[in-house]
Amino acid sequence: MKIDVITIFPGMFVSPFAESIMQRAREKGLLQLEVHDLRDYCHDRHRVVDDYPYGGGAGMVMRPEPALRAISALRGEDSSAQVLLPTPVGEPFSQDLAEELSRIGHLIIFCPHYEGIDERVSRHIDREVSLGDYILTGGELPAMVIIDAVVRLLPGVLGSSASLEEESFSPLLEYPHYTRPAEYEGERVPEVLLSGHHARIREWRRLQALRRTYERRPDLLERASLSEVEKELVARWRREAQ
Repeated sequence: MKIDVITIFPGMFVSPFAESIMQRAREKGLLQLEVHDLRDYCHDRHRVVDDYPYGGGAGMVMRPEPALRAISALRGEDSSAQVLLPTPVGEPFSQDLAEELSRIGHLIIFCPHYEGIDERVSRHIDREVSLGDYILTGGELPAMVIIDAVVRLLPGVLGSSASLEEESFSPLLEYPHYTRPAEYEGERVPEVLLSGHHARIREWRRLQALRRTYERRPDLLERASLSEVEKELVARWRREAQ
């Protein structure tokens, strides 16, 4: 996968992608990540990327000219490339969207700043994406989150495909994990995990995932594939909570 990032703070992307899984993905050739300084696409001497908003108001707005030059140059003749804009007004980012984006060969992520970007750029944006109902200082951190969530889904990036199959939001939240020692400060690992009985362990993990999802993210149960027994169990928990 090729990912181009357009930003006025390219240095922010050095460390996060020079470590751990993201760095290994780059070394394996699974991720081609290029970070571009938006100011390189300015044609004025001072490389200005922002200006005052028409109509007045606080803050500055990113100018359309350098933004469109950068997007056009990086998209080139690649009609399959998708341009993403992290913004609080975009569609919510989710695991489903991450999986969809992981099947696209070329992503271009524009990182907005100040009060946002001139609206005339919007027709060149394919997806506006929001990480949540809060405001950050710019689009760099959301871009990093999107890249991490997408790249780890690429075949060969993670050491085991089972890691993807069992993790959270697929669609139940993940079950609790334990490791050595078997007892710490008076608290023991659940006996079923020490039993070596794989069928019982699977049942326990499924029950824990179901319970955790019910308690923390009951909305996810609407799209979970549950057995009749599990549906009745959830219904009982709901009755008991009333």
